[in-house]
Amino acid sequence: MGFSGIGIWQLLIILAIVILIFGTKRLPGAAKDLGSAITNFREGMKRDNGETTKIEENKDEDAK
Repeated sequence: MGFSGIGIWQLLIILAIVILIFGTKRLPGAAKDLGSAITNFREGMKRDNGETTKIEENKDEDAK
């Protein structure tokens, strides 16, 4: 059993359906776009967490 109850056979069927829908020529581009989106999301989360920390530090300094 794999991710959340999905087995290898279900994953293979989903992969086959995706290949039928999008074709093999567009899959690498779609995977690259998905990877870029995930990378940008992670960078944004890191930036957001850094800004939140800086804001909290400024509030602490102002309170003193």
